[in-house]
Amino acid sequence: MIVAVATLLISCARPASHLSGTELDGGQAPDFTLTDGLTAQPVTLSSLRGNVVAMAFLYTHCPDVCPLTAGQFRAAQKQLGSDASRVRFVAVSVDPEGDTPSDVRSFSAAHDLSTNWHYLIGPRPQLQTVWSQYGVGAFNAPTGMSVDHNDAIYVLDASGREREIVHSDVALKDLVSDLRALLAER
Repeated sequence: MIVAVATLLISCARPASHLSGTELDGGQAPDFTLTDGLTAQPVTLSSLRGNVVAMAFLYTHCPDVCPLTAGQFRAAQKQLGSDASRVRFVAVSVDPEGDTPSDVRSFSAAHDLSTNWHYLIGPRPQLQTVWSQYGVGAFNAPTGMSVDHNDAIYVLDASGREREIVHSDVALKDLVSDLRALLAER
């Protein structure tokens, strides 16, 4: 009897998706509330549950990694086609002084990101809490003209669990494949 119940449970359990990035333990992603720089409305990470989330830490005046990440997000949206409606792409600012709502709107427009896209801003203490929760360091560079920060993209499943970390150099086909795998788990 015990063997039959165990076999039934194993056969009903969904196998975990194999993802291309550094797989995480699947714990619940730390929740937070920040302001969407596009809409001026508060966004709570937990309010995005029900969707797969790709969350990066960016700043609008970044000369290299951030535009690449934004480009990856836009290209992934296009590749996902109709499945893109079930994915939320999120940027959390690492430059609270420089990422003004106007700059966020310009950055988002320049990268053709408007649908299923949130660029979250807030005061430094609030952002520092989020950075700490996700192991992201953000420091003004010695020149004062840029921000040094981690190149981390967290991918969360529709239940809000941390599933993997990838970086801006992730191959587009791998990012899209990972997002689709997590969408299929629903």
